[in-house]
Amino acid sequence: MEHMPYIGSGPYCYTNSFAMLFGAHAPSTAVIEFATGSPFGLQLVGGSLPFFDPYGWTPEAGFDKALEAMGWSSTVIKSTSEDEALDQLRRALAGGPVWVGPVEIGHLRHRPGVRGPIGSDHYLVVLAIEDGRVRMHDPQGYPFASLPVDNFLTAWRAETIDYGAPFTMRINFQRDREVREDDVIRASLPNAIRWLSMENATHLPKGTVGNAEAAKLLADMIEGGCNDDLRGHLIHFAVRVGARRLADAATCLARIGDAEATRIASEQAQLVGSLQHPLVTGDNGEAAAILRALAPAYGRLLSALQRAQ
Repeated sequence: MEHMPYIGSGPYCYTNSFAMLFGAHAPSTAVIEFATGSPFGLQLVGGSLPFFDPYGWTPEAGFDKALEAMGWSSTVIKSTSEDEALDQLRRALAGGPVWVGPVEIGHLRHRPGVRGPIGSDHYLVVLAIEDGRVRMHDPQGYPFASLPVDNFLTAWRAETIDYGAPFTMRINFQRDREVREDDVIRASLPNAIRWLSMENATHLPKGTVGNAEAAKLLADMIEGGCNDDLRGHLIHFAVRVGARRLADAATCLARIGDAEATRIASEQAQLVGSLQHPLVTGDNGEAAAILRALAPAYGRLLSALQRAQ
């Protein structure tokens, strides 16, 4: 099937937050996501928690190289206490909106159904602190949302997030040089190859596996009986964002004329996206078969990207 770019909603919180801070000069979200390296791999963290992103990857691991490739820079601020964080945020807001995260999504009480921490990260753009509330753009469908300051600080403490530091924000976003989107894509290819090669791993818990091995092990887990927590994680987050990342990767690779890598990334996107129905309906055998078909595509994509260099 010919590759068809995806346009629509999805859990692209940090990419959409970046685009908001970049303003009129923002690259497309597909290019931003590509530059972070997120589409290039699969990891099974601790041998049990799947993410359709590279072995050892976290959002923070991809930020600086993405900004460099796009010709942007920013200043990172990390606070050590709630009082310091709130003071730093107030001062930063005097210069405009502030990029904040990670935060614990389970503490964001403006979101329906939220009952407490779930160990899931999120990123926001804070607009103002007024009348005891933090006003923000939550890029997952909640513009101009607000939270009581105490509630926001609890989320921002990010105690249940397994990477990064509490009370982290980025300010002073500035465009250092103009870079065309196609050149951003080309500049990001070496980073994509490093991630697919599983060379950038840090902070990994014991038992973590990546790429083909992760796909096969996840298939075995699902076939052996997919519990509610694993199924919920896959159908509400991991599959949705994984399929979109790969679709965007294929779109970017097509822009620079890499037909072979485009075809493989698009095939991966279709396989990951096709997991949604069997996982929702409980057809574990079909989901396992899809993952086993996906496994060899990681090596094929790596080879294609290396040949294109």
